[in-house]
Amino acid sequence: MLNSFVGKTVVITGHTGFKGSWLSVWLKMAGAEIIGIALDPNTEPSHFEAAKLGDEMIDHRVDIRDFKKISSIINESSPDFVFHLAAQPLVRESYNNPIDTYAVNMMGTIHVLESLRSLNKHCAAIFITSDKCYDNVEWTWGYRENDRLGGPDPYSASKGAAEIAIRSYIKSYFSHAENKVRIGIGRAGNVIGGGDWAVDRIVPDCVKAWSKNEIVELRNPMATRPWQHVLEPLSGYINLAAELYNNPVLHGEPFNFGPPASQNHTVMELVKQMSLYWKQVRWEDISETNNGPYESGLLKLNCDKALHFLKWEAVMDFEQTIRMTAEWYKAFYTNTGVSILDTTKAQIAQYISIAKQKNLKWAQ
Repeated sequence: MLNSFVGKTVVITGHTGFKGSWLSVWLKMAGAEIIGIALDPNTEPSHFEAAKLGDEMIDHRVDIRDFKKISSIINESSPDFVFHLAAQPLVRESYNNPIDTYAVNMMGTIHVLESLRSLNKHCAAIFITSDKCYDNVEWTWGYRENDRLGGPDPYSASKGAAEIAIRSYIKSYFSHAENKVRIGIGRAGNVIGGGDWAVDRIVPDCVKAWSKNEIVELRNPMATRPWQHVLEPLSGYINLAAELYNNPVLHGEPFNFGPPASQNHTVMELVKQMSLYWKQVRWEDISETNNGPYESGLLKLNCDKALHFLKWEAVMDFEQTIRMTAEWYKAFYTNTGVSILDTTKAQIAQYISIAKQKNLKWAQ
């Protein structure tokens, strides 16, 4: 599967972000030429800057809301693959800035879709939305790809709206037999891993507090999430792109990428597992005094479709996921002398090795 990217041109929007930076490293390792489109990193520190990834690719700093520039870059680069990850990714931020959230998440998606309309080349484009695109009623079984979209908060609604726009463009402009652009959709959420320093995320909150010997505040310690390492959904997106490039049957199909239901754990369980790898850790439950906006308490995905069509499944269990995450941050904060880029590459190689041991098709 990774051989599909050797010598290929890949456009990644949001390459300076958490997931985008990991994806850039992985595809560069696979032999692809990477062209990134994004704003400057919005966290300090950032994985992109720490790993000096600007030296590894063609780095365009362009707002996804600027259609003319987006269209120009995509068409001039003539990519074989496109991964659209640029987004406003935070639920709480969406309450503060709903207009920007909709503009980035919905209109940004439309700008990429519209740019692809004029691309006269065989190309597989993967649009990354979120598990929160579903209308979450917090039932105990996993959401399937054909369940209802939407959500109560602006972030979830913007992702549902983006999905509706993608579906509309596929039906209206990319359904003809002679069409050279094929589109897939990836849905995942609650991704953790080294290099994430976004606000209002539990792992960054923990490592930032613990690195300063401070107490981390837990807003919703009993909330349950399908925690997965960042490399898990990325392997799904990469797998989907490679299969889509050669198989038109997958055109227009959405796929969930997440861990098995047994890997759903509470925030408190996550923090306790993280604490095994840090000294002098402390936390405080502030759920009774937390007056923040609504956040879902339970969310699960059903990933049977990815298993059936792509032979994809999660590689690591909960303990492996937390250990790899903690080890990356410890390497960063303890300044071991190994470069952050080498640390990231080593974890990607380790992840592929685990997948090979499980005889997963994509890793062979």
